[in-house]
Amino acid sequence: MTHRTKLQAIILSTAVLLFAQLSHANPDDFTVKSATDDKTFKLSDAKGKFIALHFLLKTECPFCLRHTRDYAQKSADDSRVTHVFLKPDTDDETKQWAVHLGGNTSKLTIYRDPDAKLADAFSIPGGYEFHGQTMHYPALVLLDPAGKEVFRYVGRNNTDRFSYEKFSAKLQELTKSPSP
Repeated sequence: MTHRTKLQAIILSTAVLLFAQLSHANPDDFTVKSATDDKTFKLSDAKGKFIALHFLLKTECPFCLRHTRDYAQKSADDSRVTHVFLKPDTDDETKQWAVHLGGNTSKLTIYRDPDAKLADAFSIPGGYEFHGQTMHYPALVLLDPAGKEVFRYVGRNNTDRFSYEKFSAKLQELTKSPSP
């Protein structure tokens, strides 16, 4: 194989991977129910704003608590984005977990993703071993105001999360406007 042929193969492979990553066949609409209050989130009702889907781990994950608390506190004044925190746990497990958020964030709406069906619909990779269970990796998927995916970050483990500061910079890049 010549140098030029190798380079073309690398470019083609990269383009195919990038296209595959950006063209997820995500659901056009979905509804999730809260485990912590009586709210329901429906994507089609939220169009017009960015939607950040936070796929959290099952079980007692202290990094999920910190991630959720951090985003809830730092995004409170940003009306451009609706943050949807999703846990695959039962209602009771999710309620018990949410109490550990503390302060005003303990009243934060945490939605259920029963059997991680929404995580599957968004092609969040599974196979992560945590506390003796196999689950999806922690992930953040950002949808634009039309409901189309514009960014995703999948953590490599329970400590690997996309920080709010990086998220804010990504949102600023996407909107070309200053942070609130």
